[in-house]
Amino acid sequence: MFIALTRAVPSSINNGERTHVDRVPIDVDRAREQHRAYEEALGCRIERVPPADDLPDSVFVEDIAVVVEEIAVITRPGAESRRAEIDGVAATLKRFRDLRFIEAPGTLDGGDVLRIGERIYVGLSQRTNAQGAQQLRDHVEPFGYELFTVPVHGALHLKSAVTQIRDDAVLINPQWVEGFDDYQRIAVHPDEPFAANALRVGDSLIYSTSFPRTLEKLAGLDVRLVDASELANAEGGVTCCSIVLSV
Repeated sequence: MFIALTRAVPSSINNGERTHVDRVPIDVDRAREQHRAYEEALGCRIERVPPADDLPDSVFVEDIAVVVEEIAVITRPGAESRRAEIDGVAATLKRFRDLRFIEAPGTLDGGDVLRIGERIYVGLSQRTNAQGAQQLRDHVEPFGYELFTVPVHGALHLKSAVTQIRDDAVLINPQWVEGFDDYQRIAVHPDEPFAANALRVGDSLIYSTSFPRTLEKLAGLDVRLVDASELANAEGGVTCCSIVLSV
C-alpha cells in the first residue's frame, strides 16, 4: 500500500522562492482546488502534514525528505527560508520511518533526488551541494543503495529535468541534464522544457495537462492527468507536492 504525505497550499504562496520562473500572481483558491484534485489522482492513502500558512513554499513537501524503505532522511533545504518547514514534516514522517538528518554545511532538496530501484541520483544544483549529497550517501549506502551525483544546469532541481516513467525509461530534458544512458531516454518536446516532471506511483504516472506534445510520447502508459498550472507558477511540479512511501 502507498501512503502520500501532503501539505495544504498556504495563503502566503505568492511570497515563495522563485529561481527559474517569473513571479506572476497565483490564484490561491484555484491552487487549492488543483491540489485537492492532485491528492485524489494519487490513489494513495493521504496523510496530511499540519498546514503552515506562514511558510509560502510549504506545499512542496517533497523537498523536505528523502524516503526509502528503511529510513527517511530529513533534508536541509538550500533556501534558508524553507528550513522552518522541517519540523512539521519530520513529526509526521517519524510515524512511518526512522529518521536521519542532513547537517550543515550540507544542503539537500528532495527535488534533487531521483531514486530508480537501488540507484539514487542526486542533482548538484543551486539548492543541493556536494556535502549534502555525501551525507545522503552515508545514510543510504549501508542499506545497499548506490548513489550518483549529476550536475544540473538551467533547472531548479534534478526532477525538473528528469524523472522515471517505467522501470527501464526516463523522461528527460537533455538541455538541463546529461547521462542516464542505462535507460531508454524519452526527450521532452523542445517547446515544453518543463515537461520532464512526472510522478510515478506504482505503474501509473501523475502528469500535468500543461504538456500535450510531450504527453503524446507517453502513449501506452497509465497516465493520470492533473491541472497543476497554479502550482507551476510557484515553480512546482507534480513530484513536488507529495512524499510517496510504501507501508
